[in-house]
Amino acid sequence: MNTSATTVSHRVEVASPIEGVVYPPTDRLQGYLEAGALTRETLADGFRASFAEHADRTALCGSDGDLTYRQLDEVTDRFAAALLALGLRSPDRVVFQLANSNELVIGFVACLKAGLIPVATLAAHREHEIGYLAGLSEARAHFVQGDDAKFDDVAFAQQMQSQIASLKWIVQARGTTRGAAHGMRSMIDEMPLNAARQALANVELDPFQVAVFQLSGGTTGVPKIIPRFNNEYLYNMRAVAQFNGYRADDVLFMPLPMMHNLNMGCCFGPFLLTGGAITVASDLQPASLVSTFQRYLPTWAVLGGPILEKLRPAIESGEMPVKQLRSVVSSTGAPKLRSILGVPAYHIFGMTEGAIMMTRDDQPQVVRDSMVGRPVSPHDEVKLFKIGTEEEILEEGVEGECAFAGPYTIHGYYRAPERNKETFTRGGFYRSGDLMLFRDIDGQRYYKFCGRTKDVVDRGGEKINCEEVESVVSRHPAVAMTSVVGMPDPVFGERVCAFMVVKPGHDAPSVAALGAFLSEVGVAKFKWPERIEVLDEFPLTKTGKLSKPLLKQVIVDKLAAEKTAVAHNHSEARSST
Repeated sequence: MNTSATTVSHRVEVASPIEGVVYPPTDRLQGYLEAGALTRETLADGFRASFAEHADRTALCGSDGDLTYRQLDEVTDRFAAALLALGLRSPDRVVFQLANSNELVIGFVACLKAGLIPVATLAAHREHEIGYLAGLSEARAHFVQGDDAKFDDVAFAQQMQSQIASLKWIVQARGTTRGAAHGMRSMIDEMPLNAARQALANVELDPFQVAVFQLSGGTTGVPKIIPRFNNEYLYNMRAVAQFNGYRADDVLFMPLPMMHNLNMGCCFGPFLLTGGAITVASDLQPASLVSTFQRYLPTWAVLGGPILEKLRPAIESGEMPVKQLRSVVSSTGAPKLRSILGVPAYHIFGMTEGAIMMTRDDQPQVVRDSMVGRPVSPHDEVKLFKIGTEEEILEEGVEGECAFAGPYTIHGYYRAPERNKETFTRGGFYRSGDLMLFRDIDGQRYYKFCGRTKDVVDRGGEKINCEEVESVVSRHPAVAMTSVVGMPDPVFGERVCAFMVVKPGHDAPSVAALGAFLSEVGVAKFKWPERIEVLDEFPLTKTGKLSKPLLKQVIVDKLAAEKTAVAHNHSEARSST
């Protein structure tokens, strides 16, 4: 354990604050420590203890090869020391731009052991996102995959390096090392285990310091950076593991990005703490996913949206074995999942900023079918307010804007003082922008998700900030005004629709042309509008403001009319034959 006992034993605050990070108040930290929620352990401490306890069990498995917990402990020690030998020092920030892979997990754990702070981004991000996040966090290193046949991420990292003064090192996780990159594999191979452990013994880790810079979908502008701290993120993961009853003999199937908080905080992170096996889905082709199921027989899975649709033919044919599943988790549609799979299915609701709610088998059927359950921690606090106020709603069944506080809920975004003023109540509760109501059943309070006040599109779990997309689309030379909304979709839940008013003398860009423009600007592809609707003018409220609810209704009505027309045409075609 690298935590310095002498400096941390009585201290209830971070030793060396990072400028721009909002740390929890010491009185709250003290209360959570006394209650036994928070401890004086770092996230690395928690992982080390689990790795030792479960040394001979499988930690990672899949097409990249299997690693035991002992092997994972050793390789992350060696890579952590190699990063220090490169010149990185705590609390330097490291941009992670990696697809799901063993190397991602190795890099993540190694950074924690070295006191470095991973900056969570997505492999799909481009200059628009990476440039902003790397610059804001003053990142010192950029981790890239290196073997993407469709995108030269090493050349991209070098481009970012030329634009962002703080970026000194590029680390390439896979493939033949090229350009200015340092190869992860060679860095590990050249660092002896004994030397690595001697170097790491001198690293002082602080349980009250930032462990990870996570990423928010945000409600305004570009994504926000969310500081997650060592002991609170450790508690977050332990609380989820305990609530769900994760076991060392469990096997996880969670193919969504591992740098997402959902995967990190609720799936692979808690599994690393309980000794379960984590299937690493580096290939999302249906055949590969089915093969993973056949070989490793997962007992826990996160399914829904596009992943479920990819796997449905194999499920229905019996090719994909699912009967061993102890639980399937999804944000919505648990009854549907139960009917398709014939196994238990539960809902999850949460946010990168903190609070997590889930359903489970000991809750009433109505809760498991149509609600999001209750918080995973008894220390979580939930309040519902009338929208835009701090007037609390105390009645059952009344919708309100939810706000949260607790041992693992943040107190502020990184370097975003104006946003923080808007987002937190006078009492320090985080306003999520989600709408909920509650019901008291058999002495327990349960919550139902009712919608959002936030201007985001939820595309298969990816939260896309509408204002961010609008700001970039509006740069197109043909666009006079634009407004982005979510349109309903049976697979992804929502897709991005851009309404626009075009400039005189211009034609509206096609979806493909707009995509090409956004590619040049450097916007991640999953944010690109998938439908364009041209209007002469936008609908306004009585106060003269643009009405997004009316725009959403426009696209809902159009989609319904198109569906009806298709059904009518099919009916006529059958009649004519």
